[in-house]
Amino acid sequence: MSHEGIRALQLEKLQKQVRHVYDNVAYYRNLMDERGVKPEDIVTLEDIAKLPFLSKDDLREAYPYGMLATDIKNCVRIQSTSGTTGKRVVAFYTQEDIEIWEECCARAIVAAGGTNEDVCQVCYGYGLFTGGPGLNGGSHKVGCLTLPMSSGNTDRQIQFMMDLGATILCCTPSYAAYIGESLKERGYKPEDNKLKAGIFGAEPWTEEMRRDIERSLGIKAYDIYGLTETSGPGVSFECEEQTGMHINEDHFLAEIIDPDTGEVLPEGSKGELVFTSLDKEAFPLLRYRTRDICVLTREKCSCGRTFVKMSKPMGRSDDMMIIRGVNVFPSQIEAVLLNEGYAPNYLIEVDRVNNSDTLDVFVEMSEEYFSDTVKNITKREKALAAAIRAMLGISPSVHLVAPKTIERSEGKAVRVIDKRKRLGINI
Repeated sequence: MSHEGIRALQLEKLQKQVRHVYDNVAYYRNLMDERGVKPEDIVTLEDIAKLPFLSKDDLREAYPYGMLATDIKNCVRIQSTSGTTGKRVVAFYTQEDIEIWEECCARAIVAAGGTNEDVCQVCYGYGLFTGGPGLNGGSHKVGCLTLPMSSGNTDRQIQFMMDLGATILCCTPSYAAYIGESLKERGYKPEDNKLKAGIFGAEPWTEEMRRDIERSLGIKAYDIYGLTETSGPGVSFECEEQTGMHINEDHFLAEIIDPDTGEVLPEGSKGELVFTSLDKEAFPLLRYRTRDICVLTREKCSCGRTFVKMSKPMGRSDDMMIIRGVNVFPSQIEAVLLNEGYAPNYLIEVDRVNNSDTLDVFVEMSEEYFSDTVKNITKREKALAAAIRAMLGISPSVHLVAPKTIERSEGKAVRVIDKRKRLGINI
């Protein structure tokens, strides 16, 4: 489709979607009314700038049903991601929403060379996490033989991969790297497997990591991007050119804004990525701020696709980190500490060791705890680690340290040291 054709389709869908949201979502209608904007004010695509933004704070405030735009009886599924204060972001789907989401994931698989003759091994987590269900459905739409492995149990992953001749691997890049290392430890060479492509997302990864994975598995590695709030993976995907991810513009309208002022920036500018869901029925978000910093470009692509490309995210405009594919905010950890009776004196260290993220949390003890026995301190560390794991869904290493040993600051406290940045990873 030509650029003009895409814009015409987007405008038609945008006008319909704004009316749908205004009529059915009181929370967003109030935001529009506060700005004095009505659905009929959206005459051109540029008029989207008249609409208010949505943020994760809005989704928390409206939790659980405040952003639902259809009767609950029309919904067939929820997916979810963690929230910063214990409340999770819950996204609702009608059957048509799922069909569109799976179509987007199918496009990603086809862009990676997938056909109905492929065996697609999905090692993303299933359940509330969107990775597994999205790529599973996309694989079905392409007609691949789908191996719904979920994450973990690497011995079984390798057994099925080798015995059933998997040709496409879908998982986080860090797990793909681990599978490559595990195959080598078992005496396999890259040419021993039948893999030809991998579709990796849910966490940041560098070009160096891409090449390492490609060498260890003997494949071509493709990036995929998505958010639970907009559907899940498949919002955008890489093609064979591997120079950015094509956004499915017939379903998502992308903007780049100045994260401080909210001003819409021209194409090619570096700024915060904002998405509008053009045809979601149950959970349509208008102008949702992703907090991801990137660049959009419409330079002609050798693959022939005309959808705009987004760069790999170059960082965040908030304090969120992505650790092992999970969204983590320091405030989540702080909330656990306070709930468990600790003072909010802590330091978070994140690193990547052997292509896997590590999470260490250093917490100051009170004088009372510090005088405890080593056995009791170890017991407290395990209990605190379990509480943080219950909040985040990933396991940290907790270290209880002596009082007043974590450096204080007269300005904004330094709570996070992300050592992955030394590797050139944009977090």
